[in-house]
Amino acid sequence: MPVTSKASMTISEMREFASFSAAEQRYIRRSLDIGLGRCDAFLVWGRNASENAAIRSQYVTYQELKALRHAIPAETGFDMIESFVGKLTRVAAFDLAQERLDSFSAFRFLYERLLGADARPWLPSAFCAAAALPQIRPDRRKMLLQSLSEAAATAPGWSDRAPTFYPEFIEEAAA
Repeated sequence: MPVTSKASMTISEMREFASFSAAEQRYIRRSLDIGLGRCDAFLVWGRNASENAAIRSQYVTYQELKALRHAIPAETGFDMIESFVGKLTRVAAFDLAQERLDSFSAFRFLYERLLGADARPWLPSAFCAAAALPQIRPDRRKMLLQSLSEAAATAPGWSDRAPTFYPEFIEEAAA
């Protein structure tokens, strides 16, 4: 890939990330740290006992990610769909139940990085399944499902280009 094309894609991904709310940005960065094993999330993100408990739960839930990365089914066949989509839906439901991701765009941005580009075609169905579960409050269910555009839900194909921008924790500068 030409350098200018990669730079352009990175800038586009940075703009997309900047469009998310501060809470979504924080949750995405924390989730990437946990899901990709980038750091000790308790030290970086744990501000209190409640947040430490949430981080612990996320570590446990995200244990599925490694297996999911290696189990992405082929788009054309029906083999392995049940186990992949079922596990992905369970992990996605955990994230949506945290009420930090408010749209399909934020969900997709996170999961493209957690699972890789090959997971893209499966993200709308996992998002819909997780968002429609009774564990998600009805008003959030409605908001989440309405955030999935018709274009994303009916896309005829998906890019297989790997994400280039992986946002990280940035410590606030002392004033």
